[in-house]
Amino acid sequence: MNFWNTAIGFFWRDESPAVLAMVLGIAALLFQFRKDERKSLFNTLGFFFACMAGQFISSLMHALEFTRASEVLHEVFVIGAGIAIIRLWGELLFRIVLPWVKLSPPRITEDIIVIIAYIAWGMVRLRYAGLDLGSIVATSAMMTAVVAFSMQDTLGNILGGLALQLDNSIEIGDWIKVDDIAGKVVDIRWRSTLVETRNWETVVFPNSQLMKNKFVVLGRRTDQPVQWRRWVWFNVGLDTLPTKVISVVEESILQTEINNVAKNPPPNCVLMDMDNKGYARYALRYWLTDLVQDDPTDAALRWHIMTALQRAGIKLAMEERSIHITKENEKYEEVVHNREVLLRMKTLRRVEQFSQMTDEELRVLAERLRYSPFSRGNIIARQGDQKSHWLYIIINGEAEVYLESPGGGRRVIRDLGKGSFFGEMGLMTGAPRSASVVAKTDVECYRLDKEMFEEILRARPSIADEMSHILVSRRAELDSALQDIDAESALKEISRQRREILATIKRFFGLGNQA
Repeated sequence: MNFWNTAIGFFWRDESPAVLAMVLGIAALLFQFRKDERKSLFNTLGFFFACMAGQFISSLMHALEFTRASEVLHEVFVIGAGIAIIRLWGELLFRIVLPWVKLSPPRITEDIIVIIAYIAWGMVRLRYAGLDLGSIVATSAMMTAVVAFSMQDTLGNILGGLALQLDNSIEIGDWIKVDDIAGKVVDIRWRSTLVETRNWETVVFPNSQLMKNKFVVLGRRTDQPVQWRRWVWFNVGLDTLPTKVISVVEESILQTEINNVAKNPPPNCVLMDMDNKGYARYALRYWLTDLVQDDPTDAALRWHIMTALQRAGIKLAMEERSIHITKENEKYEEVVHNREVLLRMKTLRRVEQFSQMTDEELRVLAERLRYSPFSRGNIIARQGDQKSHWLYIIINGEAEVYLESPGGGRRVIRDLGKGSFFGEMGLMTGAPRSASVVAKTDVECYRLDKEMFEEILRARPSIADEMSHILVSRRAELDSALQDIDAESALKEISRQRREILATIKRFFGLGNQA
């Protein structure tokens, strides 16, 4: 009985319950709020309880009267338990308390403070054990000098990591470029900085390399959001005025919502060079808001540029080559052309306004249709526009018709798909667009301009009478459905509107009183 009393008295001190309660309380907080670091927490707790078990073993040795050995062993395990407690306090302070008060010091700061606390705790315990700290410090200084000389590179990396974090040269989450490697900083350690590239590679840069050489921090500017300017290059022939190219590209990009493209500063197109190969070199400059999506965003903008130029009838410059065209090629091209014209005629017949035309009239019209592609998000028609006197026929893709309210709201009216058409009133009467149309997907259209249609209308003015009847009938059906107008009133309204629209068509196309 005296043996166990002696052992327990040596092991379980007055401060032991408070220390154990403190350790369990801190562990509970870390377990709750730092779920991703539970493995490290369990390792620390395991080390603490191992040290407690060691103290219990030293108490048994003390009861067996191995006094000196038990005291040394007990002191070693007390120092170990103190190290575990300092570790827990460090995690509590730097990973829960400071983030809670909106402070986020770098991880290396936590490591330095915790290590200093380890050293201080060890020296205090050694002093209590009766060792002379003066001799220990002198011996440590000599050992430090030897270690520093033999580990110059390692110390350079450690000091470099400390300097990088203290002066905020780079931070975790920054995108940096070193030589030809660009990636996101995911960790700054004692010896190295880890950078993850877009190719799912983790590049390890020694901290001393970053301190000795220059590197670029992408997208960072004082008091500005993170965004990085990118350049998208394209070539256009010198026969097209630069002002036209720039206006077409900028108008298309600025009116379109494109993911990861900043609105401020706005994208802009500039003429960068002209050479003797027969083309001008342009660049669309924009600011990227998500640095991960560099190539996909560049690709989206190239597609927008390409479709905008095609709608405007501007061709991208190609390298010129001399090619001998054979008769077989000419025949093949003629077959392809005729097939395309027949497809366009078939498409035009689906449009009620053109259903009464002869095959010859449809062929002439089909020859003059302009292929007009749109990228997803492009505004195809804008409500209130008074200059777009043309009709669109969708041959692929989907679009959305909506009304814009004065307050900036948007009310969707209907969806348009393959075979749908819109803009007939603008084509025939010059009326402003009554609604806006936006491309929901990539859309391919045929566009019929006023100038193209005018030749046919002048050759046979009676077409105007046929089309005015169709236009008014469609409008009257809609009005009747919306307002529940009786049949007799609807017929009178149709007759009145038909006369008005016919007069508007003749005035718009300058037909006068032709029969």
